Formats: sequence, C-alpha cells, structure tokens
Amino acid sequence: MASADISTALQQQVQQALQDGTRLDIRGGGSKTFLGRAAHGTPLNVGNHRGIVDYDPRELVVTARTGTPLAEVEATLAEAGQMLAFEPPHFGTTATLGGTIACSLSGPRRPYAGSARDFTLGCRLINGRGEMLRFGGQVMKNVAGYDLSRLMAGAYGTLGVMLDVSLKVLPKPASSITLVYECNAAAAIEKMSGLLAQPYPVDAACFHGELCHLRLSGSEKAVRHTRAQLGGEELASGMEFWRTLNEHELALFTAAPVLYRIMVKPATPPLPLAGKWLLDWGGAQRWLASNEPPEHIRAEVAKVGGHVTQFRGGNRNGEIFQPLSAPLLALQQRLKCSLDPQGIFNPGRMYAEI
Repeated sequence: MASADISTALQQQVQQALQDGTRLDIRGGGSKTFLGRAAHGTPLNVGNHRGIVDYDPRELVVTARTGTPLAEVEATLAEAGQMLAFEPPHFGTTATLGGTIACSLSGPRRPYAGSARDFTLGCRLINGRGEMLRFGGQVMKNVAGYDLSRLMAGAYGTLGVMLDVSLKVLPKPASSITLVYECNAAAAIEKMSGLLAQPYPVDAACFHGELCHLRLSGSEKAVRHTRAQLGGEELASGMEFWRTLNEHELALFTAAPVLYRIMVKPATPPLPLAGKWLLDWGGAQRWLASNEPPEHIRAEVAKVGGHVTQFRGGNRNGEIFQPLSAPLLALQQRLKCSLDPQGIFNPGRMYAEI
C-alpha cells in the first residue's frame, strides 16, 4: 500500500468517540494482539496511516508514520547500511512500527545497544482530548523537561494514538559471527553475565538447548581477534538462529502452554521453577514455558528481586504484567488521567485499573 497520511481522519474518530463515550481499541497490523490483557473497545485502525516521512542516512534518524510496516522501515535502512539497533521482533508479517514502539519490543541486542525506548527521539500523537500534539524531536538533545515521547514506548496504546515516530538508527556491523559452547545453565549464566563487563564486541548472548550462544559483531579485525580469545565453535547458521530466537520460532515458544517472561539481574542463579527455560539478554531476560501457577512463579521470582510477565497463553483477563505497588499504580493512574481523562484508549490493556 502506498504512503498515506490519515491523521486528520483518526483525530476525527477520536473526537467522535469522546462525544459518544466510546472506548477505542487501537490496532495496527494485528501482530501483537496476543500481548497484554484482552482488548476491549471499538477498533481504531491506524494500519493505513503509513509511509516514511523523513530519512537522511547522514543524520542517523528515521521518522515514519506508525502504520508503516516494520519490514519496510528495516528494508529502507538496510539499503543505506543501517539498522534499528534494538533489533525488534516482528511476530508476523503485518508488524507495524507503531505496534513495535507501543509494546517496547527489543531483541537480543538490547542489553548491549539499548531498548526501543532508548532510541525513541520524538513522536506525534492524538491525546484523550482529541488534540494532536508533538513531543521530542529528531535529535538526542532537544528535549527540555520530561520526555513524553519515550513514555509512549511500552504504554500499549493506553496514553494516546501515536501518529509518527522518530528513531535513532545505527550502521550495521561490518562483520558478525556466532560462537557456541556446551555447558549447563549455571555455567552459561556465569559466562554471559561476566562478559557484560568485558570490552568485547558481544552484542547477543543466550543459553538454549545446553548451548551458550554468543554473537560477536563489529569490524572484521575486532571480531576475529575476540573469536581467537574466547574460543568456542563457530555456528554456520548463526544469523538464522538469532532470527528464530527473536521471532519466537524455536520449539520452546511455539509449544509453550503458558510462556512467561522473567526479568532478573543477569548473574542470578537458575531459578527453582519447573518447565523449559531459555536465557537471553546475557541472563537478564529468561523465558519459561511452564504449567506452574502464576502466583507461585511470581513469588519465586520476587525472592531474587525480579518481575514476571505472562507473555503468551493463560488467562488474558487476569494479571498479565507485574502487579504495581500502590504508589506506582497511583502514579500511573494520574498519568493516564492527564493524557486520557475519559479513559477511552485501550482500557484495561495493561492493568484493570488503567
């Protein structure tokens, strides 16, 4: 589909919803509908609001409408030898840029390069009063005060309808290889967490199938020098492995009864929870496919100071995200009230109270 700016039409639909007291379910390509709590409201389709608005490779910034297919953005960047450094997963061919930022999804490179939020420079949105606003900009240092554009990353559409997003991009590495090592989970955690503090060009590290996987990326010389120091076996299908990991195409993800995303400190020892595990982000992000009660999983993870998201499967009307403390919930509610006073955007998508 060709580029199209339907921001005025979207604004009119929001204003009509305000008049009618209608709740809106913001949708792009539909590839992320399984995330979060069950959606409620009349669909507001932003998938036709698409097109790259501004991109100059010399500036390392791309601005695109939120309905733009993620694949189109990445293809445009690749032509100039650049990339979205936070390596977002697609979870389907219909993935859009807006859905990626709204869910704040980042891939294996996240601990080494930064998150989707870190690369968000600015956005244009429609708030819950039907006003069209712009926050941030197209450079890293032009924001005074609180940067609301980054607040939209991970808000699941509960704060407004994003129209355009500006993102910082980076050059693609000249060389990349994947090394594998046979070990158990404890040894992999020690190795991966230890490398986080070392000056090596590691930009992905995970443990899966009794193998620790390390990806080295950078100049040809730096990659080969590090490869000689770290040893291990080079994986010929390295690029495909990281793609299948990022897109959740590995068996652990596709056959999972309920899939939990567990965030802990990277050096945290293996947790005493039954199920199948995959450790990513150098040990900080851990995927657990398990039939254990969610309350038990949250309790065990809380003991090590971590938090849990019920990522796929299970009851989508219950607690999906880590429960908020009373002060944090009050803060979230005040923020929601400020930007969306009538609560028309994605009600209950993150928490029942928001």
